Amino acid sequence: MTNQRIFITGGASGLGRSIALRYARAGWRVCIGDVNPTRGAEVLRELQALAPAALYMPCDVTRAEDLGAVAERLTADWGGVDVVVNNAGVAAPGAIEDVPLEDWQRVLDINVMGVVRGCYVFTPLFKRQGQGHFVNVASMAGLLDVPRSACYNASKAAVVSLSETLQNEFVGTRLGVTLVCPSFFKTNLAESLHNVDAATRAAVNRVLERSTVSAEDIAEQIFQAVRQRTFYVLPHVQGRQAWLMKRLLPRPLYMRLISSQLRRMRGSDSLKTA
Repeated sequence: MTNQRIFITGGASGLGRSIALRYARAGWRVCIGDVNPTRGAEVLRELQALAPAALYMPCDVTRAEDLGAVAERLTADWGGVDVVVNNAGVAAPGAIEDVPLEDWQRVLDINVMGVVRGCYVFTPLFKRQGQGHFVNVASMAGLLDVPRSACYNASKAAVVSLSETLQNEFVGTRLGVTLVCPSFFKTNLAESLHNVDAATRAAVNRVLERSTVSAEDIAEQIFQAVRQRTFYVLPHVQGRQAWLMKRLLPRPLYMRLISSQLRRMRGSDSLKTA
């Protein structure tokens, strides 16, 4: 696993940064792509202290040409890339009538089409190499159906379906896919929220801060999953339990359980903010 090559979108913060540092510590050549050049430069310094060949490239996943430029650079400098992590994503909480259509377009362009573009650009390179592995970061939101998150849920469900489809397409080849579906964990996801009030932003941050699972924990699980060529990575115990209930229970019973859990969560939040 040493001296291999990895590229990570959204690699300058949150989970992307943690993945990059985990692979750098393992001796990989790491390239991060991100739209934030200041953070990109900061994380690059961290990476180069561990892996001197590390790179940062400006990369907006809504632009296929940006991803194409990364593929060309890594082919020229490193002779290719072994793992591509499609991690960049944003959120848009709210009821179906409250999230503006332009927010839907933004979320789908980044969360869905950003992953599509990454797979579209790098699959031909993987095939020329004869090997390669995608890590597509979705969410438990893509497997479950928590209310007031239709936009985010739908975008992540599309990533789940895309990844499952690619797994089928790659059967019999040395191309692989890992699908990552975390629940809430400490990250800067709230920074990506558009058109939300301060109370909503604060509520999202409270939920993120409550998590006992860190970005470093998830990065470690991803590292092991790629090594073992595991498909599903579901880091949260409660998330795994909820997904199991959804698959096994009659729909009405599952809906009652979800409603009950949400009421308890809201009650806990109201006590904390009172």
